[in-house]
Amino acid sequence: MGQVILRKDGDKRILKGHLWIFSNEIKEIKGNPKIGDIVDVYQYNGKFFGIGFFNPHSLISVRLLSLERTEIGYNFFRERISNAYRYRKILYPDSETFRLVHGESDFLPGLVVDKYNDLLAVQTFSYGMDMRLNLICDVLEDLFKPAGIVERNESPLREIEGLENRKGILRGNVKETIFEDDGVKFKIDLLSGQKTGFYLDQRENRKVVRRFAKGKRVLDCFTNEGGFALHCAYTGAESVVGIDVSNVAIEKARANADLNNLKNVEFEVADVFDKLREYLNRNEKFDIVILDPPSFTKTKRMVRSALSGYREINSTAMKILNPGGILATASCSHHIDDEMFMNVIIESSIMAKKKIRLVEWRGASPDHPVLPSMPETKYLKFGIFQVID
Repeated sequence: MGQVILRKDGDKRILKGHLWIFSNEIKEIKGNPKIGDIVDVYQYNGKFFGIGFFNPHSLISVRLLSLERTEIGYNFFRERISNAYRYRKILYPDSETFRLVHGESDFLPGLVVDKYNDLLAVQTFSYGMDMRLNLICDVLEDLFKPAGIVERNESPLREIEGLENRKGILRGNVKETIFEDDGVKFKIDLLSGQKTGFYLDQRENRKVVRRFAKGKRVLDCFTNEGGFALHCAYTGAESVVGIDVSNVAIEKARANADLNNLKNVEFEVADVFDKLREYLNRNEKFDIVILDPPSFTKTKRMVRSALSGYREINSTAMKILNPGGILATASCSHHIDDEMFMNVIIESSIMAKKKIRLVEWRGASPDHPVLPSMPETKYLKFGIFQVID
């Protein structure tokens, strides 16, 4: 087994609970470990620190798996995944749809598993996990007896690790399934839906927005397959409009509206930036505007451009709200933290010449837990504001 020796002070972050060792924190590598191998990690003074997956071609050279020497085999994955499942059943005792494994936050760095009833979707973002994908599927089959397992390995993160992008069925048979989310039904297609089939991270935020929707006129921007829009319609909104640039997403949103027999919602294929400006020019007003865009930046280099995009859509959204209306706005851009996003909202209110007050500041659903010592595990920001003239 290869060994990784840390520099002096190279263990500062991981002593606090971080799980990544960067290449510039390493003093020496012994034993010629290969990509994806498990290595022993030692502090600069020779004291054993833990074991992890090794990748000499990535800035993240080691992803820690354990602070003890242990075999990374079937029993290791079974125990970690079983622990993750027990936690999810506390959160959702009456559901079998949730984020089952959330990577580093479940101490399985580089592994994501989403469960949709009797179907599983797997993503592997580290070379070490990807090499053990077959073993992981064995564990998942033994624990859950799923009808099918798919991989949705389409991410720039894999390219950074030196992995190719892939999508397909790994085990069994995969069909559409229906997920009932607090009364609202969604038809899930694991192979063609966004992410692994659905945006589970906004699950609790959709329920929070519902409390404001009864009798209101709602605009859901970047609606995708109708998540927020259908929840607002279901709870008794006067009318709901959902817009998205994707024809496929809008077709699915309309099918989900029919599935729920909702007549107070309509969907339109449109560019959100253009449509918001159109509403503003027509002086058309709404009581609630929801902004849940895809990530505007995948790199630090593009943060300034992303912030400009957030300012534009948020300031325009504020201008088309009736006095006292609700703006529910999100950012899933990892490189934009809570403080940056809050500042964007404040700047947007100044641009729009509106007063705002914060109602709630939220993150992802609790089946997407966060390691406090590892900011990389926190990505979703979700603010609910009242916009006052």
